[in-house]
Amino acid sequence: METETQMQDFWKKCSSCKKAISFRTKYWVCNVSTCTRKRTGLAFCTVSCWDAHVPMMNHKDAWAEERMSPSREAYAIERQGAEAPVDRSIPNERQGAEAPVDRSFHEMAPQPASHPETSKKENHMENTEQTTSAQATETGATEKEILIVASKLKAYIKESSGMNTAGNVLETLSDRVRTLCDQAINNAKSAGRKTVMDRDFT
Repeated sequence: METETQMQDFWKKCSSCKKAISFRTKYWVCNVSTCTRKRTGLAFCTVSCWDAHVPMMNHKDAWAEERMSPSREAYAIERQGAEAPVDRSIPNERQGAEAPVDRSFHEMAPQPASHPETSKKENHMENTEQTTSAQATETGATEKEILIVASKLKAYIKESSGMNTAGNVLETLSDRVRTLCDQAINNAKSAGRKTVMDRDFT
């Protein structure tokens, strides 16, 4: 019977579009710590897919970091190390002596589980963040979401002037975009249309 690694022809799927990310291929991760946790493990096949997750996670100032997925062989070794059973029935021959450490296995083996109290706190924090985000959406707080693609805006300003972009610029521009959209919506309604067109922004 084939193992999961043998059957899988890709490393993992994009967290946004679910497209397969191949082995030894560029991919992107979010610099925000909550997105890079081992439990979360978000990975994106393109910067556009990373951009799509930013407003959903309500990041204020974030950027995408380029990474390289592992080779098929390295991934197989990692999986085998994570799934390898540990035989604890064999005692040390020398009592009181420290058993030799297999460094290669130690690096591949999963880290010990955190203390139950710590896990409860982490779960509580994540649930609180999700609940707060859901409540904000239900109460109309989505009006304050960032509507600007952060990475593209920062890249444009950097290439045009060599300057950096402050995080609060995105909020200011988003407010202006919302104002323009509201005006365009009113213009479309006045014209008896249900579609906002480019001429509505004039």
